[in-house]
Amino acid sequence: MRVVLQRVRYASCTIDGVVHGKIDDGFLALVGITQSDNEEIVKKVAKKCAEMRVFEDENGKMNKCLADVNGDILSVSQFTLYANCKRGRRPGFEKAAKPEQANQLYELFNEELRTYGLTVPTGVFGADMKIELLNDGPITIILDSDEL
Repeated sequence: MRVVLQRVRYASCTIDGVVHGKIDDGFLALVGITQSDNEEIVKKVAKKCAEMRVFEDENGKMNKCLADVNGDILSVSQFTLYANCKRGRRPGFEKAAKPEQANQLYELFNEELRTYGLTVPTGVFGADMKIELLNDGPITIILDSDEL
């Protein structure tokens, strides 16, 4: 599982001209699921996201998590995080989970984040989405379950 977390001042997901999910301060999470992912991995990564301390405290140190700053997380499924670019110029996506497995684990990820008291608006799995954001910092963290 791979998650790209971007600390944002705001983020929104628009589908067919309609805003489907939006947040103010918090994280935009781009979520990729691979074939070997399972519930245990998803729960571990969700915990890491919820507890990631990259928000500033009163001393300007990155020492606070989402809950500490009343932040939200906009979660967007993105299978392209598992692009294989070794051959040619067109990426392959053979490592990305099949849609049924990926959607099930993506939904579990979002539900798991909510168990930490977070508000988690989402994109729509498989939809053509337009994402708008203001990256804050910029702070961008890449979480890979193989490295946790």
